[in-house]
Formats: sequence, structure tokens, C-alpha cells
Amino acid sequence: MLTKKKGPIYLQIKDKIKERILKGVYPINSNLPTELEFEEEFQVSKITVRKALEVLSQEGYLERQSGKGTKVISNQAFSKLSKGQTFTDTLIEHGHDLGKVVLGFQSIKLDKDDKLFKLFGMNCYEITRYFVLDGEPFIYFRHYIPGWIHIPEQTVKENHSIYSVIRNNQIVFDHFVDEFDIAIPDEKIREILQIEEKPLLRRVRYSYDDENRCVEYAEAFYDTSVHRYMLKFNV
Repeated sequence: MLTKKKGPIYLQIKDKIKERILKGVYPINSNLPTELEFEEEFQVSKITVRKALEVLSQEGYLERQSGKGTKVISNQAFSKLSKGQTFTDTLIEHGHDLGKVVLGFQSIKLDKDDKLFKLFGMNCYEITRYFVLDGEPFIYFRHYIPGWIHIPEQTVKENHSIYSVIRNNQIVFDHFVDEFDIAIPDEKIREILQIEEKPLLRRVRYSYDDENRCVEYAEAFYDTSVHRYMLKFNV
């Protein structure tokens, strides 16, 4: 039974759909029931259903395609690292409005002296975007993905989860390595985040698949004056 005493309704719906995915009720590569069917089942609004599906897309379980429905692309627990909850999941759970804006997408050639050459070889994709928290610019992201992974430009423009796009290449994530430090972002990033020159929390992430290949290198700057960085662990 859905009740506000258990937290946001859309997160309860998300958990129910996720449970069905993990149990195989909705198999991989199958389409979920329509939004209207979920509205009728849970007796909620279209907006509530869409928020639930968006979170599942961000977690890498679903791929939402305009005019083609919502497809299941994974039935594995997203993180093997721990029982941790991602930072963005925690923000959403606490009722914050989190939006993404794509800034750029391009294929680039790497020189042998480039640090990314050792990870990806001669070619990779660069995706830049930023997150807005409750209307304020919050996080700047720069993702690099090896050129051998197929990244359709349209999926990037439609703001699909980066991890969902990578998973569509039949890649299974195995582990992540996150490094944190403090750094002053360049002028371009400061302009996007609408801040003066000051140190910000920087996170560097290396994502590896089950063959121990690096399938993503990402840098992110967090303006913690908007919200502190936080992680939630279930025990």
C-alpha cells in the first residue's frame, strides 16, 4: 500500500517496479507497461509515474525512447561496491528537484601524451553537462568514454543516463574508483555554475567493466554552497 508516511510516493512506485525487474517480471529487452497502466494500478498522476521511471532510468535499469515505450535494459543491482545510495538518489529522496542540461557531445582524437590515451587509446567521446538543484546550478560534469563504445548522439541530447547508454553496448559494470580533492575550476566552468573564483569539491571517477576495462573517466565539480555532498549507506 502506498502511503506518504513511507516517503515520497514516486520512490515507493520506483521500488515496486525495480523489484519486479530484479525478479524477472519485466525481463531484459521487454517494454514496461504504459504510463497509463501504472497510473491506473497505483492510482497516481502521470507526473508521479514519470518521476519514478526517470529515477530508474538514472539508475541504469530502463531506457526511455520517444514513441517506443520504456525498455528494461538491466536486472542487476547497480552497485556492487556496497549497499550505498548514490548522491543524486539521496537528493531526490529528500524531495529536491534535480535537472540535467547537456552542454556538448563530441568525438575527439587523443595524443599519446594525453593521460586518457592510456585508458582509451586514440579515440574517445567527450560529454559535458551540468546539474541544476532546485533551480540553482550545482554540478559540472565532463565524461570521457572510449571510442569503441557506440554512443548515439541523439541519446545524449535526450539526456539519457550515461550508464544506461554504456549498458546498451552489452557492458556489465564491475566497479568504480572515486577520487576526491579540492580544486579551482576554470573560467568556463565558473561561468556555467555562476560562481566567483573559489575552490570546489572535485570528484574523479574511473568506471570499469567485468573485463577490467575502463569504460568511463569523469570529472565533476560540486558547488557545496548549494548543497553538501552526501552519501547514504544501508546496513
